[in-house]
Amino acid sequence: MRILFQGDSITDSKRIREDFNNLGQGYAKYAAEEISRAFPDRQFEFINRGISGDKAESLKARWQSDCIDLRPDVVSILLGVNDTWHFAETDAWMPNEYFENCYRDILTQVKTKTNAKIIILEQFLLYTPDKAYFRIDLNPKIDITRALAREFADVFVPLDGIFAAASVGREPTFWADDGVHPTEEGAKLIAKHYVEAFKTVL
Repeated sequence: MRILFQGDSITDSKRIREDFNNLGQGYAKYAAEEISRAFPDRQFEFINRGISGDKAESLKARWQSDCIDLRPDVVSILLGVNDTWHFAETDAWMPNEYFENCYRDILTQVKTKTNAKIIILEQFLLYTPDKAYFRIDLNPKIDITRALAREFADVFVPLDGIFAAASVGREPTFWADDGVHPTEEGAKLIAKHYVEAFKTVL
């Protein structure tokens, strides 16, 4: 079974791109380790194609080579925070319609060109004072992601809510120093919920 992790820097997590099967140092690595332990009699191939800085339009541009041509059995997608963050400095937010169209395009391609199961992971933002205003744009895009998940996903992982709950009684920076890029503990929390989601599509 071939499992493809797709997304931005949260998925990329310093992977060695010259190594086809290198999973980086983030949730993809921890999820793959746990899946392999949980199903020792199954054969899995794990591929990470996350690219730091990517937005929905970036995935759309590389989707044929970095998803469809790989013929995954399961594809998971975690994207969306850069579609807000990269436009925050000027408050010239990416139009929601454009974000939705790009995201819809890659999901439609998975449905029409592969037999892969789809796991959608919600973009998230933990509280930090310098990024709190991102919510103006992020929240509507999270709503779009949730709607697309209802339409396309086999399973959905609501990471924004998961991290909000995990931050009660604990500083959000425990999970992500800058509110976006997970610490080791944050990556392991994502992996835990990823594995639970994966088990439902196995």
